[in-house]
Amino acid sequence: MRASVGDRLHVHGTHVGDADRRGEIIEVKGPGGTPPYLVRFDDGHRGLVFPGPDAVVEPPADRDTAPDSPPNG
Repeated sequence: MRASVGDRLHVHGTHVGDADRRGEIIEVKGPGGTPPYLVRFDDGHRGLVFPGPDAVVEPPADRDTAPDSPPNG
């Protein structure tokens, strides 16, 4: 798993009824974008996260996900 500052971390609930948690990665502590990540969760809580298999890194909506694509216009 690799991430950059500004990416979103989405941690899926592990049990039925558990809510998903989402937050912004505000610091990458590992080399080359690897965990752990300092995350500011949407509820305001900040924590150091070592994501497991229930987590997904999502780029922010305003980041171009296909850098080799031609410009719009």
